[in-house]
Amino acid sequence: MGKLRLALAQMNATVGDFGGNLEKIGAAIDQARAAGADIVAFPELAVCGYPPEDLLLKPAFVEDNRTAVEAIARMTHGITAIVGFVDRGVDLFNAAAVLHDGAWAATYRKQRLPNYGVFDELRYFRAGRRELLLRIGEASVGISICEDVWVPGGPVARLSKAGADVIVNINASPYHRGKWQARHSMLSTRATDHGVAMAYVNLVGGQDELVFDGDSMVIGPDGQILAESPLFEEDLLICDVELEDVFRARLHDPKRRHATTTAPRSVKRIELTPLPAQVNRPPVDRTPPHVHDDVSELYAALQLGLRDYVQKNNFRQVVLGLSGGIDSALVATIAADTLSPENVICVMLPSQYSSEGSVSDSVELAARLGVRTETIPIEPLFNAAMTALKPTFEGTQPGVAEENIQARARGVLLMALSNKFDWLLLTTGNKSELATGYATLYGDMAGGFALLKDVSKLLVYELCRWRNLQPDSPIPTNILEKPPSAELRPDQRDSDSLPPYEVLDPVLQRYVEEDWSVDELIEEGFDEAVVRRVARLVDASEYKRRQAAPGVKVTERAFGKDRRLPITSKYY
Repeated sequence: MGKLRLALAQMNATVGDFGGNLEKIGAAIDQARAAGADIVAFPELAVCGYPPEDLLLKPAFVEDNRTAVEAIARMTHGITAIVGFVDRGVDLFNAAAVLHDGAWAATYRKQRLPNYGVFDELRYFRAGRRELLLRIGEASVGISICEDVWVPGGPVARLSKAGADVIVNINASPYHRGKWQARHSMLSTRATDHGVAMAYVNLVGGQDELVFDGDSMVIGPDGQILAESPLFEEDLLICDVELEDVFRARLHDPKRRHATTTAPRSVKRIELTPLPAQVNRPPVDRTPPHVHDDVSELYAALQLGLRDYVQKNNFRQVVLGLSGGIDSALVATIAADTLSPENVICVMLPSQYSSEGSVSDSVELAARLGVRTETIPIEPLFNAAMTALKPTFEGTQPGVAEENIQARARGVLLMALSNKFDWLLLTTGNKSELATGYATLYGDMAGGFALLKDVSKLLVYELCRWRNLQPDSPIPTNILEKPPSAELRPDQRDSDSLPPYEVLDPVLQRYVEEDWSVDELIEEGFDEAVVRRVARLVDASEYKRRQAAPGVKVTERAFGKDRRLPITSKYY
């Protein structure tokens, strides 16, 4: 038996950029053909970008996407391409076009439509009902799309029973911290359970709040990784699948002999016209599997999410308020690492309560990063507001309102700079603050992109410590060691308003991300007063989160599309 040479095109698509996506697809087809590939596969909805959301409700968008597929078909002389697109029949379908030697040969429609977390596919698509099995030379190749392979049984099992040697799975699978473990385990299980090679190609890039990490790979029938793409960057992965290895694995696997051997009637078989035999194809070196590191990969995910949000929305430079605290230090560092220092403007906005160390720490950080700085004291703006409010505030005691005026003064100044110079304003708050409402609406929450929106306070420290292990160590030790403070009143500390983060974050993890109840947290041993207080803060702050800037999703349960709760509710 021979071999099947696969090319997996891990590409960064942009939603609605048919011209740009088409150009990338065409270039990858040319590169795959030059490498002697039999098949080149592209990610889910690669033609239009993922997720297109309500653009799918525009018939013109769907038609433009089909026109692009027809153009791609004309590029495929001498090769077979599997390309994700939106198919239209009596309804819309999430589909894969099989383009072979210059023609559109077949279409597969996704059967398992996810409708949880960030996914809303049942809002737009109808499920397909038939599998597709291609015969390419000596190889039988099944086609599947993302969720089709995540659930046991279903399309993958039926394709295996029908004789598939290789199953190509095209994906738009978003990143979250540690997801690679579940992904590798699942693909290895499918390969060994069904005696097939699995070719998994994933999208890469940022799209609003989602980041796609790539991690495309080919897994042999023994469950071992044959080749793996780098994370967070575009790549064309070339891998040879030895068909004899697939057959040998089946000979040694008795499980299949106990299953029914009748091929499912739902499988549609397509015999593709043989292409000229590939000659002078030296073997492809197998790329070793990655050694994963969750913290460095998280940092890379935040970089990619920021870079693509900035570039795809036509910004060049970003601005942020630099307070001397840990959160703004991390945002500034990621921005400088990602966009280069000359495109990052850090603004120091001292008040009468700003400590000398906060200013000096900010200056030192900016110098280490090489970013531009501006200093704009907020006291004149704060005093003007207090003068205007004095008749109304007469007889009241200073409190949160006065503190928030300071935060909003900073927001006004930063947004003015953003408007004037077309700088994207990065907010610097973290997930712990957003969860508990320890943030000022129209103040420190003001901005265009919330980089740390899904990063807890303890994780902020972990990322900073990791970054300082790199050769340049940009974050001053004093920033890492000082007690967190908003500095909106004398000697203020975060711990005045919140439990210590070492106590708070584990409660938030369970209450927000895992949906534990108050009673369950108390039974687990958490302090009852702390739990009830934190739950009240989280529930009362839903209205703030509805108005927060978008930010990168990096956990399994992010605020926004992942976690959707009513603002008005009596359930606690």
